[in-house]
Amino acid sequence: MTTLEQVREALSQVMDPELNRSIVELGMVHDVELTDSVVTFTLALTTMACPMQTRMKDDARQHLLLLDGVTDVVVNVREMTAEEKERIFGQPQAEREGTAAAVNHVKRVIAVLSGKGGVGKSSVSALLALALRRRGARVGLLDADITGPSIPKMLLPEQVRPLGGPYGILPVETDEGIKVMSINLLLQDPNQAVIWRGPLVSGAIKQFWGDVVWGELDYLVVDLPPGTSDASLTVMQAMPVDGVVLVTTPQSLAGMVVRKASSMAQQMDVPLLGLIENMSMVVCPDCGREIEVFGESHAAEVAAEMGTALLGRLPLNAEIATLADAGRLADYAATEFEPVVDRLLDVLEGC
Repeated sequence: MTTLEQVREALSQVMDPELNRSIVELGMVHDVELTDSVVTFTLALTTMACPMQTRMKDDARQHLLLLDGVTDVVVNVREMTAEEKERIFGQPQAEREGTAAAVNHVKRVIAVLSGKGGVGKSSVSALLALALRRRGARVGLLDADITGPSIPKMLLPEQVRPLGGPYGILPVETDEGIKVMSINLLLQDPNQAVIWRGPLVSGAIKQFWGDVVWGELDYLVVDLPPGTSDASLTVMQAMPVDGVVLVTTPQSLAGMVVRKASSMAQQMDVPLLGLIENMSMVVCPDCGREIEVFGESHAAEVAAEMGTALLGRLPLNAEIATLADAGRLADYAATEFEPVVDRLLDVLEGC
């Protein structure tokens, strides 16, 4: 008849597919019992949302049912304690950069910031991520606007929830291959308000950086909320930001407030990569004439005052709003955005 030692030996053949180590070696097996012909044990997971949970349970059953006299297997599941997780990851939770820090390798972090809302900052962030991806880069898009997230709505036609893995949360991937993380992906109802004070907002952003499995990325684009409050401060302090792209519109008010955003980046010693003037004009579909509906552009002057490059002026285009509302912004050709990206990459190379 089968012994407990043989049961443990069989379980040692079961691998965690993501960590590629035995579940026994990882300390995931507990409370093993053999009563008559039934094996019972507890499988301790790093997170209850682990997407490989079913596979590991099925593999364990298959191995155990091969043992002489074993007719049934009962697998109980629980989440590891903090101490058990520490044995795997090697240091206390409070001292870690994040559960995913060991597997994340992000070459460039680009933050997109505006002084005020309504200037199309999130659209610019999404279009930048798409443009970089079309050039073959590995791209992630972090929606750091915790109380007013909009990135998932623009890029995902349907609501998708992230899965959990041994190292942390797995970001949702668009059809184009852009990895996306946003608070709206974690809410049961995307219309639910996130009514959080600053410390909670900052904590969520830190988790989106350190506890999300971004993996190998050439660029991580971070869509910041408007203004210069906690969220923007957290990103610039807690993340290795390579530079900030500022977004404004031709209105004098927007220009005044974007100077405040510029001042913040400079005080935080984060390089300014350049200024984009959004909704700069409307191009007449019949004659091609540019109509400055929000007044004369002062983008070049504003950029010069801040000591940064004018990356480009983008037109006001109703197609962007239509496609974004349908989660299909990726269908927008964005040919006018290509020179902007060329200039941005030139600036980045010089940083």
